[in-house]
Parts: sequence; structure tokens; C-alpha cells
Amino acid sequence: MEKTIPLSQQYFDELNSRLQYLKTTGKAEVALALKTAKEFGDLSENAEYTAAKDAQQKLEIDIMRLEEILAQAYPIDMSLVSTKSVQIGLSVKVLFDGDDEEDAETYTIVNSLEVNTAENKISDESPLGKALMGKKKGDEVSFKSPGGAMVGLKILEIKK
Repeated sequence: MEKTIPLSQQYFDELNSRLQYLKTTGKAEVALALKTAKEFGDLSENAEYTAAKDAQQKLEIDIMRLEEILAQAYPIDMSLVSTKSVQIGLSVKVLFDGDDEEDAETYTIVNSLEVNTAENKISDESPLGKALMGKKKGDEVSFKSPGGAMVGLKILEIKK
């Protein structure tokens, strides 16, 4: 399978750790819950058993989903990434039209799996991310916001 999902090394490692946790501790916890629930007797009317089976099914789906992602994912080698233009993995400092220099904001461009608006990690597929991809320091960019308004900005800095 072709590796087509670029991820930060940190997020790639987090996904691998989560997968290992689910395959070991998660499976052990579900097995214990199933064993305990079976001890309550009649399985046809056993809410604990039903809940444990549901947890087991969710766990297996989560494991399968992570395995599928990791089969296609690769960690970005930041030593090979140039800051000459905006790419996944880089941080971009921008100044929106009408704002003062001190109001400049920095966004990190990430794959859609890594999006975290609280940390200003935006997807390369978002309207802002698409507008920034491939652009250089000093470029002026405009894009249509999700609300439909045209937004303009200037790229002040691109860094790792």
C-alpha cells in the first residue's frame, strides 16, 4: 500500500502508541469485563455482558481504523523540508488585511487527521490551508472563508 498520509513525527508516534495500547491493555480490559459479565449469569438479559460486547466491538473498530491509517501514513522528515514555500509540517505567520503587525497569527499546516484549532493546527485541505500551500514569504493571498467572505492576508514568515 502506498504511503500517502504525511504526519508529524509526534502524531505518527502518538498513533502507534495508541494502537499498541489498544492491542494490549485495551484488549485485556475488555476481556476482563467480558469474563466478569459472564459470571452474572443468563447472557440474554445481561446488560453488563451487552455493554462489554459493545466495548469489544468498538475496540476492534478502533484498532482496525488505526492500522489502516498507519499502513498509509509516514512521518515527515523535517530535515528534508524547505521553508522556501508553505508545505505540510511548516508553521506560517500571517497578517490578515486590516490587522496590525502585533495581531499576526501563526498556523501550522497539517494533514486533516492532525487538525487542532486550539493549537492553530489547520488542515492543508481547509480554505486557508489550500490558499497558503506552495506560497512564499511576502506573498499576498486571498481565500473564501467558510462563511463566504473573501479574506486577504500576507505571509510574514515560514518556519519549521
